[in-house]
Amino acid sequence: MGKPVVGVIGGSGLYELQGFTPTREERVETPWGEASDALRFGRFGATDVVFLARHGRGHRYSPSTINYRANIDALKRAGVTDIVAVSACGSYKRDLYPGLFVLADQFIDRTFKRESSFFGTGCVAHVPFAHPTSTVLRKRIAQAAAVEGIAVQSDGVYVCMEGPQFSTLAESLNYQRFGASVIGMTAATEAKLAREAEIAYALIAMVTDFDAWHDEQAPVDVASVMKVMRDNADKANRLVARVLADYPAEREPCPVSDRALDGAIMTSPKMRDPELVRRLDAVAGRVLGNK
Repeated sequence: MGKPVVGVIGGSGLYELQGFTPTREERVETPWGEASDALRFGRFGATDVVFLARHGRGHRYSPSTINYRANIDALKRAGVTDIVAVSACGSYKRDLYPGLFVLADQFIDRTFKRESSFFGTGCVAHVPFAHPTSTVLRKRIAQAAAVEGIAVQSDGVYVCMEGPQFSTLAESLNYQRFGASVIGMTAATEAKLAREAEIAYALIAMVTDFDAWHDEQAPVDVASVMKVMRDNADKANRLVARVLADYPAEREPCPVSDRALDGAIMTSPKMRDPELVRRLDAVAGRVLGNK
């Protein structure tokens, strides 16, 4: 499989990765526009790492205005093979308490304002997404958490809402009835695009609050979210650092991601839009023959 390159996407409260000293920064040009921030390249131990601040340094982009396609395309062009994403989330279960990390393995996508596919008119594709995160990566993160003595929930259903407002009480109760575990505003979109780009993806979702449903806790607000993030920043950094430090020198295969585009493109070659095909050079060049 070759040498892995790990992309770390930092979310709310994780704009820098402690212990990671970039050797260079680069604004990677993409045909989808500008990524949220410059990519920061370097090494963590023996592991090649590319760090991207999801919302940009200083938190400039809301969940609805992040250019997710540019972010994932830029990471693909940088040679990233695996993505470890960190994100804040609200909890729907009493035992998923603020400060706990949830390694979500399923998504319910309730977004509606953002682009969540590289494909479209002129080149239609349908990738398998029954299992949206990488089991291999989730196991690796869980092992790192055990070494560091950090509590994690190794699975869970993540509702991805549009935002930027937090949930109403009615929405919160409804998602809880769905059987959801946590709620956030970014991860499902990233996971869909990473799958199309054949990059393994795993999410570390830090519980910061109980959303709006909890009858003994105040509804979520920014101040409470950021307090939990600050209180747990060291723990989040330790977990990501341990994952990177223990990463294998040879990349482990990811069955659901590595060849996700095999058989996925529906549009016949003679009917494909040349401009769209050109834009797909990094993401789908392996199957379109333009890479």
